[in-house]
Amino acid sequence: MSLDTKSFGLAGGILWSTGMVLMTILALTIAYGTSFLNMMAAVYPGYNVSGLGILVGGIYGFIDGFICTYLFAWLYNKLERKK
Repeated sequence: MSLDTKSFGLAGGILWSTGMVLMTILALTIAYGTSFLNMMAAVYPGYNVSGLGILVGGIYGFIDGFICTYLFAWLYNKLERKK
């Protein structure tokens, strides 16, 4: 059984993007997850915990999540074929 790499990538991108947006909103409203988001600010240039950070984090999260899960599905398919 092989995975659809594009669909898997889109799902991962949407999931990670949603997570970044929700964590940023939580950090702005109740100061939850600020340590995690400060770490992400070191990884994503231009991201910070702010109103604009919600948009930037969502974009970076989608790109990062898409690439990582796409590569995961691609590698899975390559290894699955060798069985």
